[in-house]
Amino acid sequence: MREAINPESLPPPPGYSQVVKTSGGTTVYLAGQVAWDRDRNIVGEGDFEAQTRQVFHNLVEALGAAHAAMTDLVKIGIYVVDHDLEKMAIIRSVRDELLNGVTPPTSTLLGVEALAVPGLMLEIDGIAVVND
Repeated sequence: MREAINPESLPPPPGYSQVVKTSGGTTVYLAGQVAWDRDRNIVGEGDFEAQTRQVFHNLVEALGAAHAAMTDLVKIGIYVVDHDLEKMAIIRSVRDELLNGVTPPTSTLLGVEALAVPGLMLEIDGIAVVND
């Protein structure tokens, strides 16, 4: 069971949930996913939207390996090189396409100087809870 809670005493969250409460189920931890294809080639070098789509594709693949889906995510961590509001809008747009109306997970976004290798612009890790 997954319940999103947005207390009235906190500011309304734009595109994420303040709290997600779960019960039962199996917890799945996802390593940070970047815009690599299967052969570690960067997809969309210099193109933030293309990299975002690849990162979310990789998240979906990782979740699927654990018999989970995007809608099972309860927490994501987002790391953006040279963060700005335009990049945040792209991330939300792609994420919302995959969530298809489901209340979004909790989320932390950090602007970072660099990621694992030059050319990567975005990394997302996560925690999901899958019903048994």
